[in-house]
Amino acid sequence: MPIKSRIRTVADFPKQGVVFRDITSLLKDATGFRITMHKLVNRYSGKKIHKVAAVESRGFIVGAPLAYALGAGFVPICRQGELPAETIWQDCESKGEFSPSRVEMRADAVSKGERILFIDDLLATGATSEAACALLRKAGAEILECAFIAEMLALAGRVRLQKQGLKVFALTGLGDDA
Repeated sequence: MPIKSRIRTVADFPKQGVVFRDITSLLKDATGFRITMHKLVNRYSGKKIHKVAAVESRGFIVGAPLAYALGAGFVPICRQGELPAETIWQDCESKGEFSPSRVEMRADAVSKGERILFIDDLLATGATSEAACALLRKAGAEILECAFIAEMLALAGRVRLQKQGLKVFALTGLGDDA
């Protein structure tokens, strides 16, 4: 059974007219979660990745075990005010239902020249991912690729990220039929 079939569509959440793509149905399926992680680990093994960076909260669910499997560090990128110690930040252009207005990471999270894999559960408009990658670049990191479990094809987040010179990979695409 493919990954796409394990991602649930929830209509009118969190508000009327919004279609929410829920990966918790994929995560609760041991086989589906294992297949997802196996595909990601296989893609990035041997790529000399120093750290995996992810945005809270669903990105952490995939990012931390992926970093562990790759022998890399993990960089949590959070909404404003969630991290202790000195942080650096980047405003997000879009402030939709799921996009924070600002993302932050610890000022010492990455070092200049480190190779970073950015990962999140879902690519929609790309606003949060764009801000997170701008933040990583501000710290001097080299972003190897932006990876996602799924991509909402109609929202063109891939195009937005590619305009920033970022490579984009998604395990599956979600259209109107998903």
